[in-house]
Amino acid sequence: MLPESSHLPQPDADAMAHSQRLVTALRLAIAAAGGWLDFAGFMHGLLFQPGLGYYVAGAARFQAAGDFTTAPETGALFGRTLARTLAPLLAALPDGELIEPGAGSGRLAEVVLQELAALGALPSRYAILETSPALRAEQQQRLARLPALLRQRLVWIDELPAAFRGVLLANEVLDAMPVHVLRRTAQGLLERGVAVDGAGAFVWEERPASARMLAAVAQLAAVPIEGALFELGVSARAWARTLAASLQAGAVLLADYGDPARALHQLHRAEGTLRCFYRHHVHGDPFFLPGLQDVTAHVDFSAVGAALRAGGLRLHDFDTQAAFLMAHGLLDCLDPSAAAGSLDWLRQTSELQKLVSPAEMGESFKVLVALRDPDGTLAGRLAGPGDAVSCLRLGIPE
Repeated sequence: MLPESSHLPQPDADAMAHSQRLVTALRLAIAAAGGWLDFAGFMHGLLFQPGLGYYVAGAARFQAAGDFTTAPETGALFGRTLARTLAPLLAALPDGELIEPGAGSGRLAEVVLQELAALGALPSRYAILETSPALRAEQQQRLARLPALLRQRLVWIDELPAAFRGVLLANEVLDAMPVHVLRRTAQGLLERGVAVDGAGAFVWEERPASARMLAAVAQLAAVPIEGALFELGVSARAWARTLAASLQAGAVLLADYGDPARALHQLHRAEGTLRCFYRHHVHGDPFFLPGLQDVTAHVDFSAVGAALRAGGLRLHDFDTQAAFLMAHGLLDCLDPSAAAGSLDWLRQTSELQKLVSPAEMGESFKVLVALRDPDGTLAGRLAGPGDAVSCLRLGIPE
């Protein structure tokens, strides 16, 4: 539940009016669905309702002025390390492009392009797949400052290409995909949806799960605990399958917070992983200030990995963000000229800690890499344990 809200930053009148407009739209959607809407549909409205959803409206979301901080916003180390990781792959695919869905503020694209240029490994184009008009405008404003050579590689697209060669780089994209919320009971599987009470407030309501949900749960790599709530990322699975079908040669790199299925379905997560972010406060009430807070859930990397493999990709690596970045040269990206104790040194140290510390992003965030390597030349250009170990870590069949 939401902590005592008196200490939270209060939205202004315009923001409150915006939230109320989304509340009205969501009430209408619930009524149109017969008085009950599955949470995936409700979450989609919270985040993507045209003109009103959290990710399509124009409010600040990142860093101190927003609701949360992503790895690219901490500084340049994250983007530089990923660029060095991907450069050998792009060099092996001279016609390859780099696609970034959900590019946030554009900070990651800015750093990656600059680093790839320094390494002589620019992609044929850097395509940003952005469905939010507000974020697209923010990205274009930021990236307009890049040198002409780099700006010429940039293009914005509305959907994933039917076929592409190169790399897809997605940072904190999967966690924004709507999830269903379910509960396993002795009497059967129940799905939690949203209804409206007599006072017009949103309330949880459970119903027997549909055959579609039963089939989807049957594919999980771990059995949910009886009585526990859990999230089911049907949209993330479908997106992974589409992605696998589109990639002709190259790699997929997915960075997000989440776990293998076996870690998600444990007693300490009996209330699920649904979380909301409002002005850097974390709580569990998705009905609080609709449109003004982020709503998300941990990614089931086992389900995503299995979907990629079903589409013909080979898993090349799955690890914590800390282990992945360290294995791919994070420390080599540090500025050796920063004198110990200087402001630059302190900033760099703080950034490093946020990326790798178990108390920050280091353990809770994971990185999954999958390849389509038709001629067998790509796997050797990228560090990683390979398919068998990655499947073992994810708890899915090899």
